[in-house]
Amino acid sequence: MRASAATSLGLALGYAADAAFGDPRRGHPVAGFGRAAAAAERRLWRDRRDAGALFTALCAGTAGAAGYAADRAVRRSAAGRVLLTAAATWTVLGGASLVREARTIGAALEAGDLAAARDRLPYLCGRDPRELTGQQVARAVVESVAENTADAVVNALVWGAVAGVPGLLAFRAVNTLDAMVGHRSPRHLRFGWASARLDDAAGWPGARLTALLTAATAAGGRRGGGGRGAGGGGTAWRVWRRDASAHPSPNAGQAEAAFAGALGVRLGGTLAYGRRVEHRPLLGPELRPVAVGDIERACVLSRRVGLLAVGVTAAAALLRRGRR
Repeated sequence: MRASAATSLGLALGYAADAAFGDPRRGHPVAGFGRAAAAAERRLWRDRRDAGALFTALCAGTAGAAGYAADRAVRRSAAGRVLLTAAATWTVLGGASLVREARTIGAALEAGDLAAARDRLPYLCGRDPRELTGQQVARAVVESVAENTADAVVNALVWGAVAGVPGLLAFRAVNTLDAMVGHRSPRHLRFGWASARLDDAAGWPGARLTALLTAATAAGGRRGGGGRGAGGGGTAWRVWRRDASAHPSPNAGQAEAAFAGALGVRLGGTLAYGRRVEHRPLLGPELRPVAVGDIERACVLSRRVGLLAVGVTAAAALLRRGRR
């Protein structure tokens, strides 16, 4: 079996494993990487960009090198290549966990338990939930589902198709480092600069593919996943092309704008990350506000986009020429 065929099959099997089983409850390799990266940060931290660049290169490079070594170890076994790729894909994908957390918060809101929804929101995103209304929590969930469909599903599959197991592990490492040190806190403003910029570069292709697939999925379905609203494929395309660049993130805005149009809802606006408050441009300002029921619609849309993404990336991996 060609390496490209093994990669293609492994991506599909890994996606199926994530959809069926989600993340392991204990001993997740990404959590282990996070602990190791935190230990490295304690040793390497200096309030300088060059120190942060060294930290980023060490952590991401180690993950990529581990993937390369594992890939080389099974290069003579077709079954080994498939199983290794499937295991790596399952490890780095987070689509099932994303949907599970979103639905947990949605169920709390549907039951009128705003306190429980607020308590659960930090498991999904970094916003301060203490003063949020139910509608604001619902909006935060829909925005997080959109952004993480790109980060936790599509981008990982893209890098798996491009670079196999090393690409899968290196991308997840870069994305994890950005979550750890890439924010604009006083401690990480300079130290986390390299991680944030590398994550922007690594996330560029998958974010735009997510937007394209969102528009295609919404056009092929019933208004982006069913239900009410003025969304659909055409609206997703229009809002994406018009509003995505206004978002402060070069990548998150792509998925969020496309989801806004597909679902027929207005995203963006004021939000708080602890003591830091941001006033973001609106995505789809002419559309209606997010309602609690839109959480389930966003989850359905996310799963459909992920399914289409695994088909596209597995096909792309299969069509790659030559052997690695």
